[in-house]
Amino acid sequence: MTFAPASGPLRPFRSLQAHRSDPVDQRDLGRLPEWNLSDLYASMDAPAYKADLDRAATEAADFQQTYKGKLQDLAEGAEASALLEQAVKRFEALDDVLGRIMSFASLVYVGDTADPVRTKFYGDAQERVTTISSDLLFFTLELNRLDDALIETAAVTAPLSHYRPWLDDIRKDRPFQLDDKIEQLFHEKSVTGRGAWNRLFDETITSLRFDVDGEKVTLEPVLNLLQDERAEKRESAAKALSKTLGENSRTFALITNTLAKDLEISNRWRGFADVADSRHLANRVEREVVDALSSAVEDAYPRLSHRYYRMKARWFGKDKLDSWDRNAPLPHMPAITHPWTEARAIVLDAYRQFSPELSSIAQRFFDDRWIDAAVRPGKAPGAFAHPTVPSAHPYVLMNYQGRPRDVMTLAHELGHGVHQVLAAPNGALMAPTPLTLAETASVFGEMLTFKSLLAKAPTQEARFALLSMKVEDMLNTVVRQIAFYQFERALHEERRNGELTAVRIGELWMKVQAASLGEAIRLGPGYETFWAYVPHFVHSPFYVYAYAFGDCLVNSLYGVYQKAPDGFAERYLAMLSAGGTKHHSELLAPFGLDARDPAFWQIGLGVIEEMIAELEAGSPPRA
Repeated sequence: MTFAPASGPLRPFRSLQAHRSDPVDQRDLGRLPEWNLSDLYASMDAPAYKADLDRAATEAADFQQTYKGKLQDLAEGAEASALLEQAVKRFEALDDVLGRIMSFASLVYVGDTADPVRTKFYGDAQERVTTISSDLLFFTLELNRLDDALIETAAVTAPLSHYRPWLDDIRKDRPFQLDDKIEQLFHEKSVTGRGAWNRLFDETITSLRFDVDGEKVTLEPVLNLLQDERAEKRESAAKALSKTLGENSRTFALITNTLAKDLEISNRWRGFADVADSRHLANRVEREVVDALSSAVEDAYPRLSHRYYRMKARWFGKDKLDSWDRNAPLPHMPAITHPWTEARAIVLDAYRQFSPELSSIAQRFFDDRWIDAAVRPGKAPGAFAHPTVPSAHPYVLMNYQGRPRDVMTLAHELGHGVHQVLAAPNGALMAPTPLTLAETASVFGEMLTFKSLLAKAPTQEARFALLSMKVEDMLNTVVRQIAFYQFERALHEERRNGELTAVRIGELWMKVQAASLGEAIRLGPGYETFWAYVPHFVHSPFYVYAYAFGDCLVNSLYGVYQKAPDGFAERYLAMLSAGGTKHHSELLAPFGLDARDPAFWQIGLGVIEEMIAELEAGSPPRA
């Protein structure tokens, strides 16, 4: 409905799994890479950047003049397939160049969101791209007004048949599109509306400093301290986090209320019945599939998170764990640090054992400097893989600190990156993958790396530590993300009746957290503010269930792989290469899986349950 390049700073592959481990001296990790963005543009003042902006503006205006109000005539003509294909190709080329411009501006910006020069550069790019893309907005709207029979006749043969998946896909939006003028207004005001509030969140969260025992640190290190080996350091970090977030809660509440109301207005005008239906449509997944996933995970809380955290509390010699101990390292387990070169070798070797082609693609991210891994002041927290555009290549951002979970984050984001490389030949219109399936390759990459590390564990103690880490990651990916989704649903439904205070938002947060984590986790004063730092709630409402979808899907896929490895890698790479050209049911059919079957989710949840049972039967650490 809106033109993608102007929708926000990044395609939202921000991994919540990136907040890992305790800080280490970066010098101990070896030389950490910073990405080389010159494959997009040489610099912010590069002549090629300005030339592309000017060229896009001219070509977009010419495109509008050539095609606006004329698609009906083209579709009814004798050469409809060729003429419409020519128009779509021109549209796709403009999509690619605008995507390249916006990708560069976004990646420059996240490298240091505190830098006013970069901030202005990003803001100016967003405004210019939004203006240019306004000339293109009519195209999909007008295509969707064409009679089904005309599209069917034109797209059944070459050359338009190449774009048949895209045409079918955009027509799913047809029931919810508005009059052209209203669509243009929504589109142009996104810069001063949703986009501005997104920027305010990013710049606010980056500027915050958290006082941990007298040391002022940014968000990423304080989140990492929640997994420090020292209990007193975890407690200090948690209290610093809650204090600073609490002091800024009015700002975060205003951002949240405004964006929730913005979405409610859009949903009401478009005719979406449920608060999350627009996300489901964007993900090309049926509401009943997501409802089945959410219900299955919620029903499994007692068997999964409640059961595991009771066991972990016993390992620590306690009846209950404080919230800051939830992801604490197991007691009496030695800390492990992986230098960057070692992490690289671990992930590439795990990928290679599964598929040399997969590993070869991942290798390019290291060799060609497509990764930015160092922790720096002002750099965006967390991790993501940004696909940019098919005419270029993806980039990965992470904040690497050397612990096993950082290695898993590297495997996760490289999974995204490899997926994006494989899907790119589909072109700018058909390469993008719905978020539910976008998490498949990332989580599968984690699973490959975990299984490789587990097989090489030198002792039973080391195996136990790896297994517990994986269970906690899976609980964070499945249970925690569904709790996040339920929190968002409650917040957006209540927002329909008026603004929510920061206190009320905290109450909704505490309710779902208590239900999902169970009685073995003590949620003390201050935890009610922790909703405020989660970027998904701001950038991509209801995104979070995609993590649980991807994790359960990968557990099922990996089970198929273990039972019948022959030919699996080829089918898996074919699935990734499809990009956004197929529905999830088509992509999973070669593996004998169907996400529409309610029993499907029990397969993935059962894998987590089996791992918890193995931990229960093992030798627990000494308290």
